[in-house]
Amino acid sequence: MRIQKCLVWVLPVLLCAQQTNVQSLQDPGVPIFSSSTNLVVVDVYARDKSGKLMMNLTKDDFILLEDGKPQKIAVFEVQKLEGDLLPPLEDAPKTLVVRNAAAPVKEEPKKTGLIKFQDKRLISLFFDFSSMSPEDQIHAQDAAIDFLQKKMTSTDLVNIMTYSASLQVAQDFTDDRELLISVIKKFQLGASELNGLGDTGDAAEGDDTGQFVADETEFNIFNTDQKLAALEVAARKLQAFPEKKALVYFSAGIPKTGVENQSQLRATVNAAVRSNVAFYPIDTTGLKAEAPSGDASVASPRGTGVFTGSHQRGRVNARNDQQETLVTLAADTGGKALLENNDLTMGITQAQEDIKSYYILGYYSTNSNKDGRYRHIDIKMADKKSGVKLESRNGYYADKVFSKFSASDKERQLSDALMLGDPVSELPLAIEIDHFRIGKDRYFVPISVKIPGSAINLAKKGDKEQLELDFVGQIRDSHNTLVTAVRDGLVAKLTAEKVAQSGKKAFQYDTGVILQPGVYSLRFLARENIGGKMGTFETKFTVPDLNAEAKQLRLSSVVWSAQRESVKDAVATAEQKKKAFANHPLIQDGQRIIPNVTKVFRKDQTLYVYLEVYDPLVNAESKLPRVTAELTLTQGGKMAFESNAIMADQMNAARPGVLPMQFQVPLSKVGSGVFTAQVNVVDDQGEKFAFPRNRLVVLP
Repeated sequence: MRIQKCLVWVLPVLLCAQQTNVQSLQDPGVPIFSSSTNLVVVDVYARDKSGKLMMNLTKDDFILLEDGKPQKIAVFEVQKLEGDLLPPLEDAPKTLVVRNAAAPVKEEPKKTGLIKFQDKRLISLFFDFSSMSPEDQIHAQDAAIDFLQKKMTSTDLVNIMTYSASLQVAQDFTDDRELLISVIKKFQLGASELNGLGDTGDAAEGDDTGQFVADETEFNIFNTDQKLAALEVAARKLQAFPEKKALVYFSAGIPKTGVENQSQLRATVNAAVRSNVAFYPIDTTGLKAEAPSGDASVASPRGTGVFTGSHQRGRVNARNDQQETLVTLAADTGGKALLENNDLTMGITQAQEDIKSYYILGYYSTNSNKDGRYRHIDIKMADKKSGVKLESRNGYYADKVFSKFSASDKERQLSDALMLGDPVSELPLAIEIDHFRIGKDRYFVPISVKIPGSAINLAKKGDKEQLELDFVGQIRDSHNTLVTAVRDGLVAKLTAEKVAQSGKKAFQYDTGVILQPGVYSLRFLARENIGGKMGTFETKFTVPDLNAEAKQLRLSSVVWSAQRESVKDAVATAEQKKKAFANHPLIQDGQRIIPNVTKVFRKDQTLYVYLEVYDPLVNAESKLPRVTAELTLTQGGKMAFESNAIMADQMNAARPGVLPMQFQVPLSKVGSGVFTAQVNVVDDQGEKFAFPRNRLVVLP
C-alpha cells in the first residue's frame, strides 16, 4: 500500500508547562575529564535437589557470562533474610483522615559500600490514588496498617510512594513501624486525578482562533500511560539499591481507553527488570457481588439488558480489562497479582514470602556499546555441582546515548529503535487513529500525534529558536507483514513570541495512509533532535469493512475537535502537495479540523464534531438522502446538554456516496467534568441508525 502524504505538519494546540532550552554552559578553555562504568547487578537464588536454599556458596562457585563472554564478578554479597515476626503493635484507629498534612520523612543513616541494606528485605508500598475511589483508598490504607502492625519481620524495610497527579516518595526505607503507620494515616483520602479537574494551573485566556492554553492535565486524565510511567519512575528510583525489591501496587485497576501505548507497558516492565523490582499489584476493589442492574453508584440501565445479562457481562468485561494490565505487570517482573480477594494484606505477605535469602552478584560489563540492545546473562556453577538449581534474570537492555551521534548514527538509531525490544518513553506521545472511506475497499486513515511542548528542546539559530523533530512509523497487518511506513523530518524556526508560547502548548503532527479493511498494528517513534529524547507508541487498530455492514448505518470515525486552522498556518510542513489536500476529509475550504487527541477541552472553547455517513438511502423522486442527527452530553446518567437536531441532505460532490455532518457546540453552555458524548444518527429513509459515543473532559 502506498502512503498518501496528505498533510504533515507540526501544529501548536495545547499545554501549559515551562519550556527548557538547550544551551551550552561549558567553557571551552577548561579541560573536562569524564569516565563511565557499566555495573550490572544480578540477584541469584541457589537451591539444592530438595528445593532448600543454599547459603554456603562463595564467589568462586559462580561463573557469569554476558552474551557468551566471561565476566569478572566484582561484587559478591550474601543476603540472609531469616528475621523473626515482630510483636504486634497495639491496635489503633486505622482510617484516621488528616487533610493537607505533610508526612514526616525519616532519613536512614548513611552506609558505605555498595550494599546499603545488608540482610534486609525491601518492600515498597505504592498507592495509586488516581485509580482508587475513596472506599478503595480506605481498604488499601487498612491493609497496609494491618501488615505493619501484625505481619512485619525484623528483616523488613518498607518505603511508601503515592501517585495522584505526580509521583511522591512519602517515606524512605525504614523499619520504624510507628513512623510508617503515621505516614499512612495522614493520607489525603479522596484525592484523585479526576477529582482535581478544577486545579489545573493557570487559567486559559480567551482565544477566538480556538487555540487555548491548557496544562499537562490533559495528558493525564484519559492516558493510562501516565500510570505506567509513574511505575517506571518508581522502579528507576529503586534501582540505586542492588537488593531484590518488591513493589506492592495498590490500585483499582488500569482502565483502557481503546488506543493504548503498548510501548509504555514494556518500558515499565524493562525498567523493573533492570532495577531488580518485582511488581505485586493488589486490586483494592476486592470481591464484589452486584445486582444485575448494578449498585447505587451507577444509573439505572435502560432496555432489556438487565434481563438478558448483557449489562452484567459488560461490567464483567470492563473489570477484566482493568485487571489485565495488573496481571501482565506481575507476570513479566516475577511478582504475583492479588485479584478478587477482600483480604488485601495477603498481597503484601505474598511479596514478603517470595523474597528469601539470595546472593548479589555484580560485574562491570566488557561491552561498552550503548546501543540499547538486549544482553543475555548466563550464570553457572563453577564445579558443576549436581542438583544445584540457580534462579536469576536472563538479561537486560543496554543504555542508549545520543550526544555524539553522527547523521548516519541518528538515522540508524531511528530504524533500530523500531526493532529493539526495549521501547523508549522519554518523549510523551498521544496518538489518535481515524478512518474515512475513499473507495469501495480503500480507506484513508489519518494519524494524529500530540507531543507536549514542555518536553521539546529548542536550539538557538541566530535571532530565532529552531525546532527539529523526526518521525518514523510502521504499520503491519495481522500476519506481522509490513504494509506501509511513515518517515518524516521537520525543522521549524520559531520567533520569540512562539518560543514564549511553546512551553504552554503542544505540537501536533498529522499524516495519513491508505489501507484496506483489516486489523493492523502501529509502531510509531518520535525524536526531538536537540536533546535526543525519543518516545515510542504501539497500538492495534481496526479498519472496518463498511461494505459488509448491510443492516447497520455506515459511519466514519467521529472526530472531536476544539480547533480549526488554516493549512497555511502550520509551524512546519513536509512534502505539502495540493493533490494530497484535495480530498482530505478533514480539510474544507483551506481549513483543517484538528482532532483533539486527548479529548480534553475548556469551557471557553467551541466543540467541533465531524463525521461522514456512507451510502444513505436516496429518495427516488427528490434524488436526496434524509439523515438526521443530534448531539447529547450526559454526566452521571443525567442529560447535561442536548443539541437541536440537524438534517443533512447534501452529498459530497467530489466523493460519491459520502454525506458529511458537522456540529458546533459552545462549551460555555456545558458544565465542567467528565461527560459521555453521543451522536444519534438516523437515516429516516433507509430506516437505519447508529449511536457512536466517546468520553470527554471539560475543564473549568
